[in-house]
Amino acid sequence: MPVTARRLLVRTAALLLAATLSLASHAAVLTVSAATSLTHAFRELGPVFEALHPGTQLQFNFAASGALLQQIAKGAPADVFASADQETMNQAQAQNLIKTAARRDFAANALVVVVPAASRQLPKALVELTQPGYARIVIGLPASVPVGRYTRGVLQAAGLWGAIEPKMIGANNVRQALDYVARAEVDAGFVYATDAALMPDKVKVALVAPTATPIRYPAAPVAASAHADLAQKFVDFLTSAPAQAVLAKHGFGRP
Repeated sequence: MPVTARRLLVRTAALLLAATLSLASHAAVLTVSAATSLTHAFRELGPVFEALHPGTQLQFNFAASGALLQQIAKGAPADVFASADQETMNQAQAQNLIKTAARRDFAANALVVVVPAASRQLPKALVELTQPGYARIVIGLPASVPVGRYTRGVLQAAGLWGAIEPKMIGANNVRQALDYVARAEVDAGFVYATDAALMPDKVKVALVAPTATPIRYPAAPVAASAHADLAQKFVDFLTSAPAQAVLAKHGFGRP
C-alpha cells in the first residue's frame, strides 16, 4: 500500500475513533429508580426508549418503593422515580423531591394470594389463611413495601390482620416474597399478579385479594434531575402505545 494511502487510512481511522469517543462521552445517562415489580417490563422498555432517543442510555435502579424514596431523599442520583403505589409518591411530592405537575399514572396491577406449586391446599377465601395449615405467610414489610401496605389494608378490612400478623414472614420487596413461596419456605404469600405470572411452574394463584383502592403505578421526574427534559420524555413515554404494549405483555393493566 502506498505511503499516502496508508496515512489516509490511519487518519480516517483516528477520526472515526475520536468521533465514537466523543459520542460516548456526550451520551446522556438517565437513571430510573423503579419499584421491584417493574424490573422485567422496564428492562424490555429500555432499548425501545433508547432507540427513540439516540445517544441516551438508561440506567435502572430497582428496589422497594420506600427504599427508593429514602435514597432519593438522601441525594442518590436519580432522574425518574416510578413507584408501585400512590402513597410513596405522595411522600416524595410532600418532600418536593419530584416535579408534581409532570406526575403520571402509567400502569395498574392486582394483589393475589399464591401458594407453592406442590401445595395440596389452595385457599378459596382469605379467612382460610387463619387455619393451622397456613403457619407461615410471607407479606411485604408494610412500612416500606407497597404490596405489604396493600396486604395489610385488605386483611384489616376483612378483620383478619390480628390473626394473620403473628404468622407473617416479612419480605423486603415483592420479588423476595415471591421467592419464598417458589421455594416452598412458606405456606402462602401476597404478591402482585404480574409477579406471580413470572413463575407459573413454581407458584399457584389461589385468589385475588381486592384492594380498597386500585393499585396504580405513578412516575415523575425527580426535581434534582440533571436531565430534566429527558426525564420528562421518559415519563411521557410510559403512557405511549409502544410502552403500554410492553407493560401489557408483562401483565400490567392500563392506569
